[in-house]
Amino acid sequence: MKHQKELYKEAMTVLKATSRTFFIPITFLEKELKTTVGTAYLCMRAIDEIEDDEKLPNTIKAELLHATSQLLLKPFDRNAYLKLLEPYRHQLPEVTLRLSDWLALCPEGIRNTVASSTSEMADGMAKWASKGWHIQTKEDLDEYTYYVAGLVGTMLSDIWLWGAGIKTDRELAIGYGRGLQAVNILRNQSEDKERGVQFIPDGWTRNDLFQYAEENLAKADQYNKSISKRSILMFCKIPLALAHKTLDTMRKGNNKMTRKEVEQTVEEITSE
Repeated sequence: MKHQKELYKEAMTVLKATSRTFFIPITFLEKELKTTVGTAYLCMRAIDEIEDDEKLPNTIKAELLHATSQLLLKPFDRNAYLKLLEPYRHQLPEVTLRLSDWLALCPEGIRNTVASSTSEMADGMAKWASKGWHIQTKEDLDEYTYYVAGLVGTMLSDIWLWGAGIKTDRELAIGYGRGLQAVNILRNQSEDKERGVQFIPDGWTRNDLFQYAEENLAKADQYNKSISKRSILMFCKIPLALAHKTLDTMRKGNNKMTRKEVEQTVEEITSE
């Protein structure tokens, strides 16, 4: 087992390389919460990379995700996990291969919660991989966005309660996650169509998805009103502000914000 300080440094390096957008708000958290949220994100990103892999057949994705889900429900067996991934080790990223490291770095008092949330996400992803991610109804969209993003919201709510004594509304937390995911779906709609993936319910227009995103981002706005601790509020407000502005950008015909616009948004939020 690596020394915790060395492992923490490596985790932050992988986190920054994996998601620069997420890395910005996490820097506002105090050390223990930064470690907790960072490792929790890496755990969920580890399984997300399996779902997103463009070379793995859906049947293999479903098998890997379901098996990983089961491993996360008990003391995590690193060797069993690496054996599971071995046939695909050459194509999976570091963040996925090192899931056991991220769990080990996560504070013991919240580790089981993070593992349980990640397990539920993995099993939900396995279900939708088996279906080929074909969303037919709003209920399908709600279910899929719950598994891939709403669970991030509820896990964070658990972390805020554990680490700072802050109680938040879980339904609003799910809405927060759904809103961010809906923005991602809108942004990636063309690419998803090219690879034969359908995240928009049958009969829906792009405007319907905009409305879905806005309704859920409104829940995220309400969620943030319940947070009094500035460091956590900054963490929550930055992704939400970027999501709102990305929606505005897409309505104007552009697909994403410029780096300068992102930096300006972060500066506006943090100077409040």
